Amino acid sequence: MDSSRRYEIRLVAVLFFSWGTVFLDRMSQLYLAPYFAPEFHLNEQQIGTLASVLAISWALSTFVFGALSDRFGRKRVLVPAMFAFSLCSWLSAMVHSYHQLLLVRALMGFAEGPTWSVITALIEESSPPTRRGRNIGIVVSAAALVGLSAAPVLTTQIAARWGWRSAFFLAGVPGFVMALLIWKLMIEPPAETREGMEHHRPSIGEYLAILQYRNVWLCCIGAAGFMTWLFVLNVFAPLYITEVAHESGTTAGFFLGASGLGSFFLGFLLPSLSDRIGRKPVLLLAAALAAIVPLAYIVPPLYAVPWLLAAIVFIANTGQGIGSLTLVLVPTESVPPQFRATSIGVTTMVGEIFGATAAPLLAGTVAQKHGLGITMWMAAGGSALVFVVGLLLRETARRGIPVKAAAEAIGGDGRH
Repeated sequence: MDSSRRYEIRLVAVLFFSWGTVFLDRMSQLYLAPYFAPEFHLNEQQIGTLASVLAISWALSTFVFGALSDRFGRKRVLVPAMFAFSLCSWLSAMVHSYHQLLLVRALMGFAEGPTWSVITALIEESSPPTRRGRNIGIVVSAAALVGLSAAPVLTTQIAARWGWRSAFFLAGVPGFVMALLIWKLMIEPPAETREGMEHHRPSIGEYLAILQYRNVWLCCIGAAGFMTWLFVLNVFAPLYITEVAHESGTTAGFFLGASGLGSFFLGFLLPSLSDRIGRKPVLLLAAALAAIVPLAYIVPPLYAVPWLLAAIVFIANTGQGIGSLTLVLVPTESVPPQFRATSIGVTTMVGEIFGATAAPLLAGTVAQKHGLGITMWMAAGGSALVFVVGLLLRETARRGIPVKAAAEAIGGDGRH
């Protein structure tokens, strides 16, 4: 094995755990809400606001710092960002009011935002074309394994024994470790590898141009539905399980961990399956299955058989597959190569603003009047929106046909 291949494997491993650490810190407040909410006397709307303020600051910063990394280098942006959001996790453990926590989580979103654009850029620039998609899939799947599977179990177990402040503090430790590893092990890609690539600062004209492609604006809607499902579910499911189903916080962590673990495995399977049978049928299947997860939580008899409920949410959590299809695969296969990163940026931004920011706020407000059960129906509604989008999408991958040929097969340049 030559040195470049060894470096590629090492970089993928480091960025896998780095991306997982990002989601560990981002999602920890959702799983710890049942522990700190009583201390600060928070209602459902305020808990939704905590998730929303992080999402909007994330959406804004990912563009700004992504452009800065194009100009000044990936390492100079990524390492400080890793240190910054880890520090914010520690600061979350030190707050003494809701408004202090709100400010710290907003700062955390601003610090975490650059990691999405910089990490994906690093993988693309450091991987040969034959392994680029696989490497990106491996790294992105860390969000499910660490952030959605390990995080709810880890944080709730720590909170139950030593308090929620200890959980926030320990959640910040891995980020410092990964920042040091990136600083020590990562080799900055040469400047010429970024010239002419799609990771440039997009202009207003480019944004308008890619919205002429039907699949792009459909994926924007799908991204909003997917992130509505993801964040409304993860914000309010812990509260529903503890306050309505009257289960313990550790039990809630067990169910959410099982669900996240299922998402990790399906995150590998579904995109690979879509290479063989097409993006549309896999997206339709994934969206239908995803609706089962929040609806399972509102079926009281299932709590009498915890392992059955855990198995259901394990099998049905297709979130990572939906994210890969709506945020990356379909939009990038629907536009010319020079607009691929822009298409990812636009779908991600729309999803963060409407699905990760507005939806939890709305869900919290509605829950104040109608109870937490309505939030699980809203999460299911997000996956239903993805299903509708799947029906309207133009196929971008055909079995045995290269992507370029498939794009021609679906009708010209794929615009309206």
